[in-house]
Amino acid sequence: MDIQLGRFKTVRRAYGIDEIALVPGGRTVDPDVTDTHWSLGGIEREIPIIASAMDGVVDVAMAARLSELGALGVLNLEGVQTRYEDPNPILDRIAAVGKDAFVPLMQELYSAPVQEELIRQRIREIKERGGIAAVSGTPVAAMRFGSAIAEAGADLFFVQATVVSTEHIGPEGRASLDLEALCRDMGVPVVIGNCVTYEVALQLMRAGAAGVLVGIGPGAACTSRGVLGVGIPQATAVADCAAARRDYEQESGRHVPIVADGGIVTGGDICKCIACGADAVMIGSPIARADEAPGRGFHWGMATPSPVLPRGTRINVGSTGSIERILRGPALLDDGTHNLLGALKTSMGTLGAKTLRDMQEVEVVVAPSLLTEGKVYQKAQHLGMGK
Repeated sequence: MDIQLGRFKTVRRAYGIDEIALVPGGRTVDPDVTDTHWSLGGIEREIPIIASAMDGVVDVAMAARLSELGALGVLNLEGVQTRYEDPNPILDRIAAVGKDAFVPLMQELYSAPVQEELIRQRIREIKERGGIAAVSGTPVAAMRFGSAIAEAGADLFFVQATVVSTEHIGPEGRASLDLEALCRDMGVPVVIGNCVTYEVALQLMRAGAAGVLVGIGPGAACTSRGVLGVGIPQATAVADCAAARRDYEQESGRHVPIVADGGIVTGGDICKCIACGADAVMIGSPIARADEAPGRGFHWGMATPSPVLPRGTRINVGSTGSIERILRGPALLDDGTHNLLGALKTSMGTLGAKTLRDMQEVEVVVAPSLLTEGKVYQKAQHLGMGK
């Protein structure tokens, strides 16, 4: 329903993940027989979770371990892993610096050039460990290093920026990335993001994207919404882009996965994103809390080091257990941040959804009091959902 904001603007209401709830139907399913498998670019995974391409979340070892556990991790090809032969001293400095000196330090550290040979080396290292080499770069990196990425044997390439579209107006004389040509000619499945609207998601699918990332600004370490004022709450964004996926599949016969990216912390958040239409989710801060994460208990956004307009901050997420405990359990915490796969399978069973496609069809209601109703003691004692 349209709402009149003022005489000049009519707007529509959009909803975030915390404002909705999932409604049980007329049947239940044993969680043991639910099927959470999905595929991206021809690669099948059991866990519909992708670890974000952020330096505090994924390094070579984490990418290989996530592959082993049935999930997927994406390595940032414009981060410290490809600017420094040994990134560990750099990560130590990022973890140790004070709040006021953080952004200047990041701008200094990320001013070192990306080395093409390190791009090739990191991809080889992931492959040598038996992992899926999923890597990420901005449109500029795609133009500069696309050939090297493909030649090194990458399995998936994520083109990521705050907003990506097929219609880009740039300065005269400056080359722009042709997304359709990239998807057609790279020789590696290309996942593109980020977007938040039906129209752009449909454009990206028609350009040949193997998957589409949905979300602008909801991430725990992202400040784009505050800096730019841009974004759509995640539940509405996912549902709109899922509608584009449905229409494109009817048009072409090709199913292009939608990946909800950002603002997802708990198992419940994952369940709600899939119910809104996502095929999978991309998460950062929950993976940054793993003992094996390279961030030393910290997590920061991809645009934090921008030399002109930083859009991200560093948050202290701590370390709460192994990546296996976070993804597969057993859980030691009661706040929904451990055993994310178990939470998804239990929710699917409760809702009567045997597959992820079934989960996308469950009833969703607007429920602004979902996370606060009856939780007065938890909130007062900082327990469970009141943490």
